[in-house]
Amino acid sequence: MKVGVCDFPSKYSFPPHGYGGIERWLWAVAVGARQAGHEVHLIGPGWRKDVPAEFRRTPLRLEDAASSGAARHDLGALNLDLLVVGHEYPSLPAWRSTWEELGARVVTFQHDPNFRHAPEAFDGDRSTLFCYSPEMVELYAQHRPVQALSVQFGLGEERPPPAARGRDLVWIGRIDGQKAPHIAIEAARQLGRRIRLIGPVLDRGYAEAHADALGANHVDLAGEVAGRAKLDLLGEGAVMVYTCADNYVEAGAAVFGESLRCGTPVAALAWRSGTCAEVALCPRSGAVAHVGGLGDSQAAARLADTVRQVERLDARDVQETGLRRFDPRAHFDALRRADVA
Repeated sequence: MKVGVCDFPSKYSFPPHGYGGIERWLWAVAVGARQAGHEVHLIGPGWRKDVPAEFRRTPLRLEDAASSGAARHDLGALNLDLLVVGHEYPSLPAWRSTWEELGARVVTFQHDPNFRHAPEAFDGDRSTLFCYSPEMVELYAQHRPVQALSVQFGLGEERPPPAARGRDLVWIGRIDGQKAPHIAIEAARQLGRRIRLIGPVLDRGYAEAHADALGANHVDLAGEVAGRAKLDLLGEGAVMVYTCADNYVEAGAAVFGESLRCGTPVAALAWRSGTCAEVALCPRSGAVAHVGGLGDSQAAARLADTVRQVERLDARDVQETGLRRFDPRAHFDALRRADVA
């Protein structure tokens, strides 16, 4: 099979060095397709120069090819069977006009709970949308989405080192109000534990409002890291503590697969049912604290209890479970075989 993986305009390197959701998913899918023995073409000019040579490159954008006969010819000559794209593309008229000439199926994964698709974007046959959780499936029900776990990682993060029992707590994500790391910090304080926050500060207002929490003595701010350094930080954690705001819908949820693949169990909060946390975790890999209707301090206390519960899990067993459930080849096969007719 010939597989095209399309990038898109972004301020991040592609695959990203650190933060990034759709980009990390696209890279994991490309890796999974190669592991399955397929021919993979990276379509678009934004791919990093250190991407392995086994991935073929076509430095064109489908939306630009709509006005270029030569570009359309070059894309058509690839004879692609499947296109894997960021979720925005199937709703862009210029992109669709080129894709419809190629004859390839297209699949994508919804990584934004607020993006609204064109009614014709997905037909469940030539174009298929995937979603992570039941609540995301419900949000996009009109497009007949398929529910599946999302595998995401960056360049150099494909093969985590062997798991070992960690010591402190770890939290990973963007530091902003939607991700609510102050709840994880409070849970760590109640436990008398240190916690390391991995990720960029994207909301200065949130950081200023929670400066006391972020600057507490038991908090280490690691910033944005990638590659082996990121895997090492995750693997050193005894538990990854997942948080979000009560009104936030987690769409892509890279942090669950990232942590479990490193052998770090997850203690997650959930404000309602049907969330990514409930789908991602199992008794061998973590647990969910249901905190609907509670205030932040009470939610932190329940999350602290969940940390105590999951830190007894064996790191090697957690990693084995994570590598099996968040396997890029298996994920690609699920995308390839999608049939919702």
